[in-house]
Amino acid sequence: MNLKKILITGGAGYIGAHTVVELIESGYQVVIIDNFSKSDRTLLEGIEKVTGKAVSFCEGDCRDRAFVSKVFQTEGSFSSVLHFAAYKSVGESEGNPLIYYQNNLTSLTTLVEVMLENEVRDLIFSSSCTVYGQPDYIPVDELAPFKRAASAYGSTKQMCERILEDVAGVGMRVVSLRYFNPIGAHPSAMIGEVPIGRPDNLVPYITQTAARIREKLTVFGDDYNTVDGSCVRDFIHVVDLGAAHVKAMEYLASRSEKNLYEAFNLGTGIGVSVLQLIERFKAVTGVNVPYEVGPRRPGDVEKVYADPMKANKILGWNAKFTIDQSLLHAWEWEQKIRGLK
Repeated sequence: MNLKKILITGGAGYIGAHTVVELIESGYQVVIIDNFSKSDRTLLEGIEKVTGKAVSFCEGDCRDRAFVSKVFQTEGSFSSVLHFAAYKSVGESEGNPLIYYQNNLTSLTTLVEVMLENEVRDLIFSSSCTVYGQPDYIPVDELAPFKRAASAYGSTKQMCERILEDVAGVGMRVVSLRYFNPIGAHPSAMIGEVPIGRPDNLVPYITQTAARIREKLTVFGDDYNTVDGSCVRDFIHVVDLGAAHVKAMEYLASRSEKNLYEAFNLGTGIGVSVLQLIERFKAVTGVNVPYEVGPRRPGDVEKVYADPMKANKILGWNAKFTIDQSLLHAWEWEQKIRGLK
């Protein structure tokens, strides 16, 4: 039996690695590209432990056209591509916006050029709820207009989606998956989030503080117009996110159109504040998390959570893990990598 071969850019990263596991377990053959600028080899090893299968891996940068072309030539025909390779820190993008525009836009345009040259037309794009800015209504659905992005990172995701809408008109079939806030780790504790340096995301900062790697957590602002003054987000288990990519590929495979562009929200539809999340972690694990309230952080949106009905109905996808399960899996992963368990 010939398995469909899928190219995964950024497949050694947090979301990419969990998606690779879901793909392999669904019967796909995968080839990973990563340059380890925001990851390391830990998750590649974890993928092989979870799946029991060796992974084809090519080290290099998606901005390097010669490298990407060589991957297409040497690895054979891909049925589709999943593009995760991008910088993703809101805070870093505010401090150094040019590297975000250069990396996130160039990696996409280079990849699409090579895809078209090799007549590979199906692309799943890793997008973000940051494309909505601060939406006019909550929960936000896919019909909501893009507001001005609150960060350079968000702006790059808006621009990438526009690029893909345009190339979809000339022979591409694209699904943009707009992630809300991925958290958690694989239930096996074989793969999870591995921040490089100080974490930018909330949950790894919570788990590192619980593990006493960090002295305390800073909550950025408690004066927002929310239930307790802290920002509200839609936290979704990373395994649920990975499973949605398999559904998106199945959706594209079922369509007959030569030109197609669709966007889907991937979230739970439940808004949870930063302070509520900290309290849930403490309740689930029994571990204290010291924190202090600091000033608001540039680039943060006050509140956003998804209306996931389009993905539920069209992709046949639903988030299955609860917030408590997500936090428990994240803590089990943290304990494992710190040798605490």
